Amino acid sequence: MVSNRFVLKRLLLLIPVLFGVATVVFAILHLSPGDPALTIAGERASQEFVNEVRSNLGLDDPLWQQYVRFLGDVATLDLGQSYQVNRGTPVSTILADRLPITIELALLGELAGLLFGLPLGILSAVKQDTWADHLTRVGALSGISVPIYWSGPLLILLFAQFLGLLPTSGRIGSEFFIEPVTGFILVDTLLAGNMAAFQSAVVHLLLPVVVLGIYQMALLSRMMRSSMVEVIRQDYMRTARAKGQGSKITVMKHGLRNAFIPVITVIGIQFGSLLGGAVLTETVFEINGIGTLLVDAINRSDYPVVQGTVLVFAVLYTLVNLVVDITYSVFDPRIEQ
Repeated sequence: MVSNRFVLKRLLLLIPVLFGVATVVFAILHLSPGDPALTIAGERASQEFVNEVRSNLGLDDPLWQQYVRFLGDVATLDLGQSYQVNRGTPVSTILADRLPITIELALLGELAGLLFGLPLGILSAVKQDTWADHLTRVGALSGISVPIYWSGPLLILLFAQFLGLLPTSGRIGSEFFIEPVTGFILVDTLLAGNMAAFQSAVVHLLLPVVVLGIYQMALLSRMMRSSMVEVIRQDYMRTARAKGQGSKITVMKHGLRNAFIPVITVIGIQFGSLLGGAVLTETVFEINGIGTLLVDAINRSDYPVVQGTVLVFAVLYTLVNLVVDITYSVFDPRIEQ
């Protein structure tokens, strides 16, 4: 069990991290080129109207006042309103609608990587220097080397254009309308009891999940192999086998728990990168998550949406690291001390 003191300590450490992230986001956006007031007013607006908009936004206040006001707004989850992507809509509302889409995609990609990467890594370590090991290592190296912006269009050409088996974009067929409850399309279709819609969602998500899962599988299998190879050479593993315990039980009971600790770090970091990598995946497969939202907001100079999206990415990454720390202590209680 993880002590409440350990969790509280990790939560308190998040405060300066989030404060630093908010500061960096504020600084970057205020140093970037462009005038938010001119963007809102329009390029044909008079200078008087632009000045009025700038005054209403508080952009003519001293920088430190804008910074303090920004921190206060972030603390109260007031991220402002969109003035280009969805004019007049609170940024928090837009993010709440788009965030589940990206999280669902990242979770499915991570799950695919775990289901295939961990067993392949264990197999490669146990069958070290055999044909299975060599084949797994070549596959892992190939998966790591293939970028998403290349594998995505390639799979679309193969399975959608040439074979005609899978759709090229979206999360569900256009003939279905599912009222969002959780924001996760697979869960919402099941809650609605519409199995045809669920099957359509599975088919639509298959290609983007495969694209994300290939890289995860490759990296996790490589990391799992390296960690397991080091563990199976330890004295306690030889002692367990010398006492008559079967090799499979020895690996799964004694080796996997210890070999999995460094892999947890990779899983956490990669899940955070999946959220960031969703920008490419969502763009390629036209999935309207916060990745495409960020691209759209940047192209249209919607500063509040850009600011809110980057903050959400940073907070999610920080929370993932918190979960990794807690998981560490579950697998190895010594870490807590």
